[in-house]
Amino acid sequence: MTFRKRTVEDVDPRGKRVLVRVDFNVPLNDAGAVADDTRIRAALPTIRVLLKGGAAIGLVSHLGRPAGRDPKLSLAPIAKRLGELLGRAVPLLPDSVGPEMKKAVRALAPGGIVLLENVRFHPEEEKNDPAFARELAEGFDIYVNDAFGTAHRAHASTEGVAHVLPAYAGLLLKKELEALGGILEDPAKPFLAIIGGAKVSTKMDVLRSLVPRVDALAIGGGMANTFLLARGLSVGRSLAEPDRVTEARLVTDDVEGNGKELLLPVDVLAAPSADADGAAGAAVYEVDEVPAHLAIVDIGPRTIDRYAQVIRRAKTIFWNGPVGVFEVPAFASGTRQVARLLAESGAVTVVGGGESVQAVEEAGLADKMTHVSTGGGAALELIEGKTLPGVAAIPDR
Repeated sequence: MTFRKRTVEDVDPRGKRVLVRVDFNVPLNDAGAVADDTRIRAALPTIRVLLKGGAAIGLVSHLGRPAGRDPKLSLAPIAKRLGELLGRAVPLLPDSVGPEMKKAVRALAPGGIVLLENVRFHPEEEKNDPAFARELAEGFDIYVNDAFGTAHRAHASTEGVAHVLPAYAGLLLKKELEALGGILEDPAKPFLAIIGGAKVSTKMDVLRSLVPRVDALAIGGGMANTFLLARGLSVGRSLAEPDRVTEARLVTDDVEGNGKELLLPVDVLAAPSADADGAAGAAVYEVDEVPAHLAIVDIGPRTIDRYAQVIRRAKTIFWNGPVGVFEVPAFASGTRQVARLLAESGAVTVVGGGESVQAVEEAGLADKMTHVSTGGGAALELIEGKTLPGVAAIPDR
């Protein structure tokens, strides 16, 4: 697709102070260190191009959902990891607004970089308070949004500031929109979508949006159980949403009525419980033979074989969501095999957020995918055809 928004490539940043919204909402381990730096590394191209161009940078991000100032959600570990990746110290300012922040921004020389403290320590951020947006912008000359993962949120640092300062898209934001927009606008055919995750209710809009575009739709994870219920099958004690059966039936009719292929599990791994304690009693069953006292926790080997046949034929594949209880290693086999099949497929492969991204990262297969998205909710809302406020606020070229 043609990217219409103006980007950092359209501005000379020399001598300018640039406020860059990044998405450093990354997991921390028990020791308080960064557990997965994927999102930090994804922002490096924009940071480097601005520094090389002679800009002074203030980075702004959130971490978690703090209720006021919370030392456990400080960006200190992120500043440390970013410094390691850049090979230079990245000072963490004590706040994202206020006199100290303004003084530090004024003191920034070309090529300088600082990280502002967690912007969500201020409730005005999520309220998209205009006065707070103006305060965030103070001392800066331009604004760059490189936080695709939060582009679906109309917050002060993602949308409000873009109305205060001249706004541009970062390289990551551009890359995400081109990759996801490309598979929607002009995918190479056959186009396969693999949609998993726990609940069909959270993905129904995505399914409806994809049905007219795809040639085949594979549904896995807990949401597949609702589709099995819609076919009159018993799913035992599995996670399912009986109140969504009618909607699942409508999607099924829409796919099959238009001559497209719908892949639901034909066999499953079922266990006494969906946690690690259930692993010892897990076994493979046909979908019409799941015992009433067991819960479906993964897809079975025959289902994987069906997936493999369709994946090998596909020219474009979009994958969002695990096809089993991925967080339990014993029930992660199906999800891992999907990752491997995509890596070997030769198709244009776009992995859209969440645990499917975790699966390809853990398997060491991320570099074998065409694009691995940094945004879960944002990727889904884009696929659904919704306007992302953080993108809409950036002027076109």
